[in-house]
Order: sequence, then structure tokens, then C-alpha cells
Amino acid sequence: MTTNDRPANEIRIIRRYDAPLAAVWDAWTDPVQVAKWWGPRGFTITHHSKELRPGGTWRFTMHGPDGTDYPNVTLYHEVEHQKKLVYDHAATDEHAPLFRVVATFTAIGDATELDMRMILPTPEAAAETRVFVKKAGGNSTWDRLAEYLEGGASGREVFVINRTFDAPRTALFALWTRPEHLVRWLPPTGFEMEYRRVDIRTGGASFFRMWNDTGIEMFGAAAYEKVEAPEWLVYTQQFRDRDERISRHPMAPTFPSTMRTTVRFVEEGPGLTRVTVTWEPAGDATADEHAVFVAMRASMTMGWTGSFDKLEALL
Repeated sequence: MTTNDRPANEIRIIRRYDAPLAAVWDAWTDPVQVAKWWGPRGFTITHHSKELRPGGTWRFTMHGPDGTDYPNVTLYHEVEHQKKLVYDHAATDEHAPLFRVVATFTAIGDATELDMRMILPTPEAAAETRVFVKKAGGNSTWDRLAEYLEGGASGREVFVINRTFDAPRTALFALWTRPEHLVRWLPPTGFEMEYRRVDIRTGGASFFRMWNDTGIEMFGAAAYEKVEAPEWLVYTQQFRDRDERISRHPMAPTFPSTMRTTVRFVEEGPGLTRVTVTWEPAGDATADEHAVFVAMRASMTMGWTGSFDKLEALL
């Protein structure tokens, strides 16, 4: 999620959140709120102390899903209320920080843009950190923030994932809306896909089959609610049997029967496109189905990441 005009020793992340500036700032700076979203999926934090001022520190421990604890000491250099944070990240009392973060917050109408630069000592360190962040699922931190903000604003439980691709958005939109391209990257890793019928337009629908070499076979149907090139794609999706009757996820029978996918394509720089996928139950999902949906966010991240990797390879 970087832009191609950055210095070689920087990693840059740009996100736009459908929440007012004050809400985004508070989510970043209030320890109670930060604990609800900070870190990759599966991680939690324990807050110890925080002084949000130049020269102040934030002390917390991050707990990995395997039980490993990661002590952290953040040192703030600049704090401009609802505008800017500059701090050293990933230090401990014994070890120097890994990099400096410059995060700016800008109101865009009723939304907020986060522009975050991670500044490392060398281009080589930046390249290594990109690989580490991707492997550790670090980018899901900012997806979790989007989910937290949406839950606070509307009460809706959603799943969010982003990826910035080195391609114009017209090209990305085509890869999302032409069936000959979709079958090459959309299926989960290890699966193949074919359309039995397809009409990708507003009001159109499709029926498809996915399978792998272990004998798992799945059918699904999509109904397209909004197809507006080159910015929006919204559709609902259901598992079906081979006769197109509504069925359930073969490995999660209490997963919601109908899901809504919203895909937004935003220009992030010359020749760069940020794709944001928002996924949520649609229709009359039960409380148990919502709970299963929330519990499966980590596996959703893995699934979409695999598909995005294949999409990136096509580009």
C-alpha cells in the first residue's frame, strides 16, 4: 500500500475512512479505543501508560495469537491535535525503534484521510520491512480500524481489506468485471473457477463453480447491485448447489447465507489504484451467523490476500 513517488527508505500508506476527523483521531489516541483495533488480526494489546505530548511515551504490550508478548515503547516527537503525529515505533527499553512514523489526518467532507509514512534508515531496511509487514499481516491493522469506525458509527459488523496495485484503475476495474479475468485470480488459493452463466452489469447475475484437486466442489451465485466504471462494484453472493438452490458454506454451515461485497477503486497516485473491499452479511442473518462471520475475519484476510496476490501477479 505504497505510492511510487516515495523516497526509497519510506513506506507510505494512504487510507480514507468514512468517519469524521474527530472520531478517527480519538480512535488513534484514546487507549481504550486503540486496544480494540491496534495490531494485525489475531493480536491484542495491554495498555500500560500514555502521555500524548512531545517527549511523552506510550507503553503497551502486544500479545500474539501464539501467546508471545511484544513489549512496546512509543516516543512522541510531534502532536498536533487532530492533524499530525510523529513518533518512533517498535522500541523497547532495551532496543532502539525500528522506524519513525509521520501520520497526518485530513478531513475530506464527512470522511477522513490518513496519510502515514514509515521512515527507515535505508532503502534496504524499508524493503525488508515491507516483506515482514506483509508476512505478519500488519496491513490488516488499518482494515481493523475501518471495521472499528464503521461499528461505532452504524453498529454494523463488517470485514474490510485493502490493497494498492501498480496499475490504473480502469485496468483494475476490467480485471474485476470481465469473467475471463476473474476466473484466473478470484478463487481461493488452490481452487479453479468457471462461470456457468454470467452477466456483470447493474441488475445482472452470475452462477459459477469452484473446485480443487482434493474433491471439494462449490457453487455460487452473484447478483450485481451496482457496476459503475471505474469506481464501484457492489454485489451479493450466495452459496448454491449445482441446481442453483441456496445452500451453505461447505466448511462453515452457520456462515451467513447471503453476503454483500462492496469494492471501491480509488486513484492513489500516478498509475496506482487502491482497492477497498468491504464484506458484510446481507438479508436476515441471525445473531449466530453474525458471530461466525466476525470470528472468521482472520481466515477472510488470508483468503482475500491469496486472491489479491494472484491479481497482482496478473498485472
